[in-house]
Amino acid sequence: MPTQNTVPTSDTRAHLLAIATQLIAQKGFTAVGIKQILDTAGVPKGSFYHYFASKEAFGEAVITRYFTRYQQRLTSLTKAEDSAQQRIYRYFQGWYDTQQNGCDDEKCLVVKLSAEVSDISEPMRQALNEGYQYIITWLAQQIKTGWAEGSIPNDAHISAESLAKRWYFAWLGASLVAKISQTNTPLAEVWQMTTTQLGR
Repeated sequence: MPTQNTVPTSDTRAHLLAIATQLIAQKGFTAVGIKQILDTAGVPKGSFYHYFASKEAFGEAVITRYFTRYQQRLTSLTKAEDSAQQRIYRYFQGWYDTQQNGCDDEKCLVVKLSAEVSDISEPMRQALNEGYQYIITWLAQQIKTGWAEGSIPNDAHISAESLAKRWYFAWLGASLVAKISQTNTPLAEVWQMTTTQLGR
C-alpha cells in the first residue's frame, strides 16, 4: 500500500497518477474515491482539480499512462536480439507470471478495469480500446516476422492479425476468469495453447 508523502509541485500530476494506479489496481475504479487518492498521495484537493477536470478525466489519464509504459515495454522486447517466437513467448510469460494468485499489482490494472468501466465511461472505454489495439498490432507484427524467419509455425488458413486477436482475447478472458474462479487454471490453459501454437 502506498504511503503518504509530500512531493514537489512539478511532480504532482505524475505522483497522483502513480498512486491512483496502485490503488485502482487493488480495489477498482469505483471503489477508490478522490479523497483516498489525495490522502494517500499527500496532495491537497485543489491540486487535483488543477490537473484533472473530473474523476473520469483522471481515470482516462491513468489508463493512458498505463499504456504508455506498456508500449515502452513492448519496444524493449522488440529491440531484444531474439527471434519473434522468443519475444512473444517472453511477453505472454510475463502476463502469465503477473496475473496469477489474485494479482493486485498495477500490471493487472487493465484486466481489472476492462469489465468495470467500459459501460460507465466512454472516454475510459476508448482509452482502453486504443491500448488494446496497439498491443494486438504489435503481436501481429511479431507473428509476421516469426513466419518470415521460420521461428513460428505458419498456418496459411489464418492471418497474423486474426491470430494476434485470438491470443489477446483468450488471455484477457482467462485473466478475468482466473479472478472469478480464484484459480490459475484458466491462465495455464491459454499458456499451453499459446506455446503450442508458437511451436514450443
